[in-house]
Amino acid sequence: MKVGLKIGVAAVLLMAVAASVFWFAAPIRSTTTVTMPSEAPLPEDAVIDRLVVHKSKRTMSAYSQGRLLKTYPISLGKQPVGHKQFEGDGKTPEGKYRINDRNPNSAYHKNLGVSYPNEADKAYAAAQGKSPGGLIKIHGIKNGWGSIGKKHLQRDWTDGCIAVTDEEIDELYRSVKHNAEIEILP
Repeated sequence: MKVGLKIGVAAVLLMAVAASVFWFAAPIRSTTTVTMPSEAPLPEDAVIDRLVVHKSKRTMSAYSQGRLLKTYPISLGKQPVGHKQFEGDGKTPEGKYRINDRNPNSAYHKNLGVSYPNEADKAYAAAQGKSPGGLIKIHGIKNGWGSIGKKHLQRDWTDGCIAVTDEEIDELYRSVKHNAEIEILP
């Protein structure tokens, strides 16, 4: 092979590697606005009675008696647009639900259970001959991976859940009251 051809092939390979590194390192949500949270922790005695998720903004706001306490950046299901309809569709539900469970020993640090599916969700899935799925949670990072922290925000990576950092789920786990409302908006 001629020297010029070898240099050309090497240059092309080098550019391909550089492009791959850039592609995988760059956030995929370049068109999505992510509001940065208040870095101040919630007061120890805070009681959250309502959560509002704005999927398009990738935020979850925590309220106590109508007063905004804090807004968290979040990651969603791998297919974030639209309402969850079936098991395995990778979507995060939309609508009004309740925080109906908590698990301190989750595979994702800790979690808060969301009451999806409701009766309408079940009926729709049944009419289609499918399962609506379930086990939708607000959770931290997969155990053993907590050190990635806010880097999890670069991609929507859950199977339909709402993900925050381990420190944030600790705060939410402590403060969100049982049966608190969660409204998930497009």
